[in-house]
Amino acid sequence: MNMLKLSWKYLIAKPLNTGLNILLLALGLAIITVLILIQDQFEQKMTKDAEGIDLVVGAKGSPLQLILSSVYHIDFPTGNIDMNDAMALSKNRLVKNIIPLGMGDNYLGYRIVGTNYDYLELYDAQMIEGHPWEKPFEVVLGHEVADKLGLKIGDTFVGSHGIGSSSHAHDEHPYTITGILVPMSNVLDKLILTSIESVWYTHDEGHDHEKFEKTVAKTGFPETDEDREVTSLLVQYRNPMAAVQLPRYINSRSALQAASPSFEISRLFELLGVGIKLIQGLAIVIIIIAGLGIFIALFNSLKERKYDLAVMRTLGASSTQLFLHIVLEGVILTVLGAIVGILIGHLFIAVLVIQNDQGAISTLSATVFLKEELWILAYAVLVGIIASLIPAWSAYQTDIAKQLTKS
Repeated sequence: MNMLKLSWKYLIAKPLNTGLNILLLALGLAIITVLILIQDQFEQKMTKDAEGIDLVVGAKGSPLQLILSSVYHIDFPTGNIDMNDAMALSKNRLVKNIIPLGMGDNYLGYRIVGTNYDYLELYDAQMIEGHPWEKPFEVVLGHEVADKLGLKIGDTFVGSHGIGSSSHAHDEHPYTITGILVPMSNVLDKLILTSIESVWYTHDEGHDHEKFEKTVAKTGFPETDEDREVTSLLVQYRNPMAAVQLPRYINSRSALQAASPSFEISRLFELLGVGIKLIQGLAIVIIIIAGLGIFIALFNSLKERKYDLAVMRTLGASSTQLFLHIVLEGVILTVLGAIVGILIGHLFIAVLVIQNDQGAISTLSATVFLKEELWILAYAVLVGIIASLIPAWSAYQTDIAKQLTKS
């Protein structure tokens, strides 16, 4: 007697009850799936994007905002800092290297970031074609920018003022694409990179074409006789002692503030953790309700099937087989609920990404399957077994003579 097939037949005999139990369980498991996917991918991305950056220095303001804008490029900068202060900091004995960043413009929502070749080396960036910028208004595109906007080497475009939303285009200063990066799976994929000089000259009044033809600084700070500003600095420590002394030294200065990416992101996850736990609690409540629903469905179904179970015993089924038969029904329900829940979770992520083609959410992937999702399946099976134990025990104790006599 094939108990698995028989259990399945009993379930599909009542499609509405079966479907409702599966859907209720699937919703709870879908919420957990979404939380696992988002938390894992965000943590991996943020760790990868901040790798090699010990400290971020910028204008006074929110340390977290400084990190989000300068490392992950998902917030507005806190302001600009004087380049003389930045250069003075680069000479500090505790500093190994400083990478300047200049921001403030975008092209169709993708940020234009002025920097030097050290920024490319920080992420070990390689060109899929072309070469890095060598003159002002030459740019290198992240792979996603080139792919989504359909741009190629030699194309030109005009940047717009602003980061979140553009206000006016800098028509007098078009950019020329000289290189496109290979897919990096990090923050570079969504950036348009150029020289610090390009960012400066874009906002200069007048048209000094001779200046535009000069080569740009490939490392360190550009040479200039004018008063210039940069948006922020990515700092690498020279030794472990710098982690203790340098932030305190910088924050004591009136114009600058220092923020540690690792500390601020840990604090961010700690703040978000409260909300995540609340949502996880809601999901667990839904799963418990689903488990109770399965228990009630099996228990009520058992009352209607007492005679059938007695007949099965007369046909040779043992008490253990009847017990297994009911347990299998609970397991089938929860396994289907888990599969549907996991698929709903991935589908939800896919919809989020489609609706947000830029920003932090766009970095998520619905095609990533984690080993933690196997634990979701195991948890669902456990719920099914627990929910079916009492009905299964009732089936195990079926009195053949009593049930046949009643009928």
